[in-house]
Amino acid sequence: MTYLKIGELAKEVGCLPSTIHFYTQEGLLQEVKRSRGGYRLYDPVEAPKRLRQIFNLQEKKRWRIEEIKKLFK
Repeated sequence: MTYLKIGELAKEVGCLPSTIHFYTQEGLLQEVKRSRGGYRLYDPVEAPKRLRQIFNLQEKKRWRIEEIKKLFK
């Protein structure tokens, strides 16, 4: 499996890498592992799916981060 670096994931879903950093720090998105060079690596199927779910909940349903965390736990 080829994992996505944070920049590749950001480009795929149309957001900034800092947005992905934020969601990772908040526990809403998990990096799969780190590359030898220290890059965060994300699942190429699950990470984009999760980010799109988060964006949908925030933008269309106006959920706050705390509400989304409860849903995903």
